[in-house]
Amino acid sequence: MSFINYSSREINCKIVYYGPGLCGKTTNLQIIYKKTRPEAKGKMITLATETERTLFFDFLPLALGDIKGFKTRFHLYTVPGQIFYDASRKLILKGVDGIVFVADSQVERMDANIESFDNMKANLEEQGYALSQIPYVVQYNKRDLPNVVPIEELKKVLNPDNVADFEASARDGVGVFETLKTIVKLVLIELKKGS
Repeated sequence: MSFINYSSREINCKIVYYGPGLCGKTTNLQIIYKKTRPEAKGKMITLATETERTLFFDFLPLALGDIKGFKTRFHLYTVPGQIFYDASRKLILKGVDGIVFVADSQVERMDANIESFDNMKANLEEQGYALSQIPYVVQYNKRDLPNVVPIEELKKVLNPDNVADFEASARDGVGVFETLKTIVKLVLIELKKGS
């Protein structure tokens, strides 16, 4: 699914941050963008569409690692959290190489987490992907807030494949880079299998 640009000797990989509205997807990317060296990143871009109010998702290339003389560039995207942006979610998932599912740990957001996780699986299947065949990790965000679901329950409901998972407080930067490093490593392992 990655795109190879032979003239610039780059392999471009797409990582999508998926989850319910206001769970911290954008905050993750903002923290990553802010702490990444200026020479290693492109612009963060916000797009608006005519058909769906204003759609915000972030685009961020990161140059990390080499595979057979090719630089690897990671493009990080967020999907809109609101369910009425489902067409955009599907479009953003096209060509995905890795997924970070960001869950909101608050008790009152559990139904939204489950709905978003099920929606992600359905959208992947509609495009011919199986979640179990794509590198993905789960981030349990907002662990710093009161009234959060116990980690064991979150894992049971939102991590059926027992993939790598992380507790986080994205606004404080806690767990953000651990999550990113793990998904990048998993995507690189998949790339090396295919090279």
